[in-house]
Amino acid sequence: MLLSTESPYYLKLHWQGPFAWPGIGSKDLPDLIDDQQIAARCGIYLWTVKHTCGYLIYTAGITRRPFGKRFQEHTRAYRSGVYTVFESDSLKNGIRKKVWPGFWFKKRTLEMQCVYEARAEEIRTAVQDLLITYRIFVAPLPPTERLMERIEAALMNNLYTADGPASAIPDRGMALAPRRHNEPLIRVQSLSPVILHGLPLEFDA
Repeated sequence: MLLSTESPYYLKLHWQGPFAWPGIGSKDLPDLIDDQQIAARCGIYLWTVKHTCGYLIYTAGITRRPFGKRFQEHTRAYRSGVYTVFESDSLKNGIRKKVWPGFWFKKRTLEMQCVYEARAEEIRTAVQDLLITYRIFVAPLPPTERLMERIEAALMNNLYTADGPASAIPDRGMALAPRRHNEPLIRVQSLSPVILHGLPLEFDA
């Protein structure tokens, strides 16, 4: 949704979901790519896991390309060992228990590649379990890079300072681009059909 002309600017973020991870399938949830109208849009997305009365957020991401295409890339990255893989049941309980550290933060040395290949079956199983566990939420937005970057940064920074498990599993080390001092304030209203732990109903970006 576009910004208002008031100062500070106001924006309503309408979360849609939960969806199953695209292409993985779930008995209980729609697959994101099954909704072609949503899959073809761009904006902000959350990877979450079900926890008590709501969902814990592992990470937020942005895309100016279709959600469906971006998630295909994420799937390939998981299945090729690029991303960190967590034990799914632990993640649902707010605990980051690594099965595989991923090549994203670790240099792909010959030694690490050999370890990955030796553990390939175990890692593939853990990846499949994790993708089945993830619950996806998306908030379509115009493909305006700074708008999405600022909201992504605000989302993650709110999670980092949240109480309890909500701050325990969010990904660290992201290249965030928060509001610059010369940019007008954006006040974001987060509208969700379910509880997203650690995410305020209203926050500044």
